[in-house]
Amino acid sequence: METFNHKLNTLFESWFGPRDQRVQGWLLLDNYPPTFALTVVYLLIVWMGPKYMKHRQPYSCRGLLVIYNLGLTLLSFYMVYELVTAVWHGDYNFYCQDTRSAQEVDNKVINVLWWYYFSKLIEFMDTFFFILRKNNHQITFLHIYHHASMLNIWWFVMNWIPCGHSYFGASLNSFVHVVMYSYYGLSAIPAMRPYLWWKKYITQLQLIQFFLTMSQTLCAVIWPCGFPMGWLYFQISYMVTLIILFSNFYIQTYKKYSVSLKKEHKNGSPVSTNGHANGTPSTERTTHNKLRVD
Repeated sequence: METFNHKLNTLFESWFGPRDQRVQGWLLLDNYPPTFALTVVYLLIVWMGPKYMKHRQPYSCRGLLVIYNLGLTLLSFYMVYELVTAVWHGDYNFYCQDTRSAQEVDNKVINVLWWYYFSKLIEFMDTFFFILRKNNHQITFLHIYHHASMLNIWWFVMNWIPCGHSYFGASLNSFVHVVMYSYYGLSAIPAMRPYLWWKKYITQLQLIQFFLTMSQTLCAVIWPCGFPMGWLYFQISYMVTLIILFSNFYIQTYKKYSVSLKKEHKNGSPVSTNGHANGTPSTERTTHNKLRVD
């Protein structure tokens, strides 16, 4: 196994250049197979989980959902706060920042970005909760693609570009996750549901995030500073795929949902302005039209 890992690492270095030695020895970062194996296990659970639950009653998981989502809210808040304060006080260049020009700030960013990488593993639980609650309609291609790809991409980011220009996308995504996971944590508490109004804006915020990340990455292409150009092109390409997939999700979900609401009003169905009718959230009555996207 050690020989295999050595050969694999040598292959990666022939493609991407020398690895960043500042993360040597860090949990899960020395070799790629553990991250890949965790992703394979995730995909197997996605495939087998719904089959296992098919003839079983769904689990509520309400208490766990509150703890899980609010825990990720706090972790995301910690990451965005630490990244923003580090790069702000460390005078990182917004347009382009290489990985070797600000040692103290770089080390702090690397520490936080490791937590960001690890959070992508924790977020596999999003899908597992869907399976346990038999919300299989929410396990879409977009959902699986996003979750499975992010963990693997960030293994490579942490090994080759663990600071510098890499901070921006992680900072924005952590902010979006503060908004998103706080919503899902609070929505697991029935008494809170009438006061939660920002569900629709989460996808809009995610799309803004992708456009801003792509624009900031383009800045480093136009005004280079030594940050590896290949990684910048990959970042732009990946953002394009997310913009396409999330835009399609937004159009299919919210536009159709708006049409269905108009039809309900036209037919005289009682739909309250806070999204609840007869004590049941309208979003739950139209679950196949209104999906969660992470």
